[in-house]
Amino acid sequence: MNLSRPFIRRPIASGLIAVALVLVGVLAYGLLPVSPLPQVDFPTIRVSASLPGASPDTMAASVAAPLERALGGIAGVSGIYSDSRQGSTSITLEFALGRDINGAARDVQAAINAARGQLPSGMPGNPTFRKSNPSQAPIMVLALSSPNLAPGALYDLAATVLAQKIAQINGVGEVSVGGSSLPAIRVQLNPHALSHYGVALDEVRRAISATNSVRPRGSIEGGDRLWEVQLSGQLRHAAEYQSLVIRYRDGAPVRLGDVATL
Repeated sequence: MNLSRPFIRRPIASGLIAVALVLVGVLAYGLLPVSPLPQVDFPTIRVSASLPGASPDTMAASVAAPLERALGGIAGVSGIYSDSRQGSTSITLEFALGRDINGAARDVQAAINAARGQLPSGMPGNPTFRKSNPSQAPIMVLALSSPNLAPGALYDLAATVLAQKIAQINGVGEVSVGGSSLPAIRVQLNPHALSHYGVALDEVRRAISATNSVRPRGSIEGGDRLWEVQLSGQLRHAAEYQSLVIRYRDGAPVRLGDVATL
């Protein structure tokens, strides 16, 4: 049987069928979803860790390497990528498409806990992780400027007010704030002065950390009331650090200004 014979005998019907197919194709083309990346839920987890003041090489060797060894033993990991910068490192874990992301998150937390003893003791906190999807690109980028506010104050406004308001919107998965340098006090130690006074680097670090803390100092009880007494030892200006006592040498205090430039 010749399949083309019915269409040759009925040219009008054949033409109408061809036109209908073209119209259906045009309508279907307009309904096709367009996206830079396909809508696939990639099992991807990003681990972040910080060590203030550490160089990229130190972050890679002391922080990223122990974490990579622990995370590499997780079942279903198809790729590990790390990016170490000044004071921070980021490790991206890619899992096989069939891997349950919730189960992978539990394994990642267990691996981080196992590697905690190999990480530097000066880290301000444990490494954190979050689920991520490469196909979920940012849908909005906001730039802030102000003729009256300083960059640090503008950054605080964006991080504490604007970011929280946007995060409360239904459907928002993540809000990131960046692009500004936070105020910081840099301490440049003098090796010769450290050797002269017999001061170790850990002593300087502990003295600075102990000073910038809020600790309870006791309580005052009067009648049926009890007041908690707290002392804020936080220093906000570089000049205030000059008189910080690091240790005592022969009964005389050795101050931070004696061994460092701020």
